[in-house]
Amino acid sequence: MSDKIAYSRHGDIAVLRIQNPPVNALSQAVRQGLSDGMAHAEADDGVRAVLILGDGRAFIAGADITEFGKPPMEPNLPDLCTRIEASPLLVVASMHGVSLGGGLEVALCAHYRIAQPSARVGLPEVHLGILPGAGGTQRLPRLTGAEKAVEAITTGRHIKAPEALEMGILDRVEEGDPEAVGLAYTQELLDQNAPRRPVSEMPAAEGIDWDATYDAVLKKGRGQISPATAVRAVQAASDLPFAQGILRERELFMELMNTDQRKGMIHAFFNERAVSNLPELKGVEPRALQSLGVIGGGTMGAGIATAALLSGFGVVLIEMKEEFAAAARDRIAGNLQGALKRGKINQAKYDALTTQALTVSTNYDSLSDVDLVIEAVFEDMSVKREVFGKLDAACKPGCVLASNTSYLDVNEIAACTSRPADVIGLHFFSPAHVMKLLEVVVADQTAPDVVATGFALGKALGKVSVRAGVCDGFIGNRILATYRTAADHMVLDGATPYQIDKALTDFGFAMGPFAVADLAGLDIGWMTRKRKAPDRHPQERVPTYIDRLCEQGHFGQKTGEGYYVYEKGKRGGTPNPKIADLIAAEQQELGITPRPFTDQEIVRRYMCAMVNEAAKVVGEGIARRPLDVDMTLLFGYGFPRYWGGPMKWADIQGLPAVLADIESYAKEDAWFWEPAPLLKQLASEGRTFDDLNKEPLK
Repeated sequence: MSDKIAYSRHGDIAVLRIQNPPVNALSQAVRQGLSDGMAHAEADDGVRAVLILGDGRAFIAGADITEFGKPPMEPNLPDLCTRIEASPLLVVASMHGVSLGGGLEVALCAHYRIAQPSARVGLPEVHLGILPGAGGTQRLPRLTGAEKAVEAITTGRHIKAPEALEMGILDRVEEGDPEAVGLAYTQELLDQNAPRRPVSEMPAAEGIDWDATYDAVLKKGRGQISPATAVRAVQAASDLPFAQGILRERELFMELMNTDQRKGMIHAFFNERAVSNLPELKGVEPRALQSLGVIGGGTMGAGIATAALLSGFGVVLIEMKEEFAAAARDRIAGNLQGALKRGKINQAKYDALTTQALTVSTNYDSLSDVDLVIEAVFEDMSVKREVFGKLDAACKPGCVLASNTSYLDVNEIAACTSRPADVIGLHFFSPAHVMKLLEVVVADQTAPDVVATGFALGKALGKVSVRAGVCDGFIGNRILATYRTAADHMVLDGATPYQIDKALTDFGFAMGPFAVADLAGLDIGWMTRKRKAPDRHPQERVPTYIDRLCEQGHFGQKTGEGYYVYEKGKRGGTPNPKIADLIAAEQQELGITPRPFTDQEIVRRYMCAMVNEAAKVVGEGIARRPLDVDMTLLFGYGFPRYWGGPMKWADIQGLPAVLADIESYAKEDAWFWEPAPLLKQLASEGRTFDDLNKEPLK
């Protein structure tokens, strides 16, 4: 028997204890051990029941991710599940911690299930671009009914034990040691002569409107196909006998395994974890962090303060005037009220955060004891320099001084202090207590332990932290400026902003670029264009039609008018009729004859612009690895997760094909479409961006 499974006997109950730390992942050794353990129990004279449980933190957290992408090894999970369920012995699963994916599928093969009140279960395979492939789509609906099974499988959410009991997934929830509780429950079943109860032999769930459900799930997934495909698998559990349903599940599972979306989502899954694992920080201890300062109590500053409070930090927030300080306190309280309503905190916690953990002041001397301070004031270098001069004087030695700047030079900000080694960029995304991305911008003189502290803070706040170098816009906003410019060029050449927005949301973006501009505020782009005007290249095409709207005081959603017109009480906007006239006037002024664009061409140009600039960002070392770009775009810019990020998208398309398109566009506009040297190098060498993730540039 595998050393991953401990076999013991308690009277007429055999116990199979999974011992594969830290979370009992279903490796080949675990699968083999469970199969052998079942055979041992069945051959063990006098054994009437088998109790399966997990050691350590969890029952079974799911598949062994180290086996992803490798040839399957027997026994495979579907066969193991069938083997456990078919045992003539009574089989009970005692669950604690998490039972996810294959872990829940193993539990569903037991005849009875008991769990700790704190346990959670789920089938999250759709987040990897696949569906449960070991009977999960066939067994779960027999316990819960079709509708609840569809919801659980297509969302992949974690279900807490009390709800799982109510749904029929669990038979009992009881506090105590998993083995002691499990043995007592199993003995009770034996004493009652409870029958074996294979889920596969239970009646099929009643059907629902499958086509409508499929369409609704597909629409909600914004192009992601695995949840909708899972609907068809659950449908098989209603329409077909169990054995045929299992075959249909396997067929659909294999279809998804061979999709580009599965490749993209596996890439995202692994690199979300890899992105903050920096070789340069190995052995570097971060500085101690207990209390944070925040300068500025607007939307961004209040969001940062909220995130810090919810993560257990004390916060000192500085505003210029008492009325601004009061408004900042109200914003933070409003954010925390949202957390209270969602059940993230209770009333006592809310009261403690707003009255004890938060200090709002107009005096920089209040920052004398904080360990790290984040400036989140107006995006203007003279304002930033003034703030950092005050921080330099007020903050204790060793305090990390961070700027939340989106574009500005962190080296210049650091130079106005007497301690440039303590200065770093921490670029949050709004709303900062919701958005997961944090760009950790490392200036020329930033100390290694300050970099480590930035990443430690990101981890404490639950962020996906990405290392960025100093340039205008760092990783995300620099690339954004380029692909947004590609969209602007297409508008001048004949595509409408609304066609572009629709083509890109159909591709999978959460929003199109023009809807995003309205949401962020058109004044931001207007200010950026004015800031960059003195350094603009003579060949650069910069559309100015939208500036006419800004000059009239229309800045998007916050003023009710932008690319779209917004009515109070109504969700979303309708196309602004003024835009077509403004575009036509600029086209006439520039001598441009508009031409039609297909949605496919829109997506291709937009993506090629994104990839080309991203390749320059990696080639220059602003991002160390292509995966840094992918995670930045996934978590900060609404990029569809099922493509894995722009660099993974380019790898899937083939770099030579992407380069060929960029070179064809360069015939129209050589300055804008100049191919990235790194892209040309990789294409000529037959390598991919993912190859660079494994072996970064020197």
